Amino acid sequence: PYPYFVLRQLCDLHGDCLLVLDDGEGLHGYVLYVTTRDGYRSWIVSLGVTRDQRGRGLGRRLMLEVLRRLRAEGAREVRLTVEPANAAAIMLYRSLGFSSDEGVRHDYFGPGEDRLVMTLGL
Repeated sequence: PYPYFVLRQLCDLHGDCLLVLDDGEGLHGYVLYVTTRDGYRSWIVSLGVTRDQRGRGLGRRLMLEVLRRLRAEGAREVRLTVEPANAAAIMLYRSLGFSSDEGVRHDYFGPGEDRLVMTLGL
């Protein structure tokens, strides 16, 4: 949901929290996360897998690695937002234990940009 320049700025600020899947020939996926200063909560800011690589478990692989790192760092909660119509992503997050108790938040990113907020306790 982010324009390129926003992702670029997030990478500049939080590049140490960016994981990529690169097979030496090309980038196939990434996940960017940030953690609050107190270390309690982390947000999955963006997860992406190239269209030609979707359905191969790469998103799950990235998420499992982020969750492993966050547990090791002592984070207690992870949050993310997802487009309510993105059934594949919602299914992935639910299979990892995320829940959506808050439901859909209308206009989260602006008019017509609804998001489902999902949370996982670690």
